[in-house]
Amino acid sequence: MERAFHIGDVLSITTGKLVSLRHIEGIYDILGFMTGENLMTHQLPRACREVATEILRQHPDLAAVSAPTLTPETWRLWLDEQVENLGESRSLTPMLQHEAIDPMLELMSMTDKPIIAVKL
Repeated sequence: MERAFHIGDVLSITTGKLVSLRHIEGIYDILGFMTGENLMTHQLPRACREVATEILRQHPDLAAVSAPTLTPETWRLWLDEQVENLGESRSLTPMLQHEAIDPMLELMSMTDKPIIAVKL
């Protein structure tokens, strides 16, 4: 299964700069598709690192793209340049191997403070 994503979604993962036109929704969408998981916020950094490696494997030319320091005034101009240079979208296939980690266990591993789960 293959799916096309806007280059802003893709570059948000590979550059570590939020340049998705859909903002955080674009991040959740691409990471969910690539990992096959419905990720929680605290899982995004790990998933980004994992997915970035896979995206660069599928599209090695993107390794040469680095985002400069972007501001609220400049990020869109930079993204428009990338669309012109790289095309509007890239097709991705989901990762074949991904380590799914229980969200609560992962959260507990991130802190030495007690985690209290509240069921509604």
